[in-house]
Formats: sequence, structure tokens, C-alpha cells
Amino acid sequence: MQQQISVITLGVADLARSRRFYADGFGWRPVFENEEIAFYQMNGLMLGTWLQSGLEADMQRPGLTAPGAFALAHNVPGQADVQIVLERLARAGGTILRNGEAPPHGGFRGYVADPDDHAWEIAWNPAWKIDDRGMVTFGV
Repeated sequence: MQQQISVITLGVADLARSRRFYADGFGWRPVFENEEIAFYQMNGLMLGTWLQSGLEADMQRPGLTAPGAFALAHNVPGQADVQIVLERLARAGGTILRNGEAPPHGGFRGYVADPDDHAWEIAWNPAWKIDDRGMVTFGV
């Protein structure tokens, strides 16, 4: 089986509020949206934000809760970019969970929660290269 992820779908309470965070905060534009879901074309996968009630119905799994024990990550090209992106996302409706700082294992990172409490790590890792398409390569 091919090692890949096609779509990550996040349940959201308010699609317009979520769109503000992703569009105004990250600067991402949906490639498809309707009254229930928005899809963002990423570098090799899709990110979906779906009204939680619709996601629960589709999965036949009512009562989903957030936050979960996971974090999505967005890597940036420079250390100074970490705090800049965290603050931009906070202005777009996010909540800074941890300001940018250097962890013991190297690099620089901070965390922000989207309006539905999904955690995002904003990170700079000098050993990870980001190409022109936004693809991140592990190692030098």
C-alpha cells in the first residue's frame, strides 16, 4: 500500500469562523466550499473543514469531541516566521497555546489552536527543507 494521506477532515462548529482562520490566518483559499464543508488544496493532500454535525452523520459516530491528542503542523522557512505566523493566526480567531521557542531537540516552534480547538504546531526545523511547492523533506 502506498504511504500517503489523501485528506484530513476537521469537524468545525461554524464554517464561516473556521474559514476566517484558515483564509485570513494562513492565507489559504478553498478549492471547493458549500454551506457544510470547505476543502483546501494542500501540497499533496486536501484539508477539509466540515460542520461537525455533518461529519458525525457521515461517520455514523455522534458525539465527537475536541480537542484530540494530535497536532497538525505547518513548517515555515525561518525561525522568525514562527511567531509571526502564530500572531497572524491569533488575529484570525486562533488562540496561541505556546509562543515560539526552541525545544531541547532543536529547531523552533509554537502552538496555536484554531477556533474549534484543533492544535497546530508552527515550526521551523533547519534540517527540514521546504521546496517551492511546500513539500517538506525529512533530513538534509
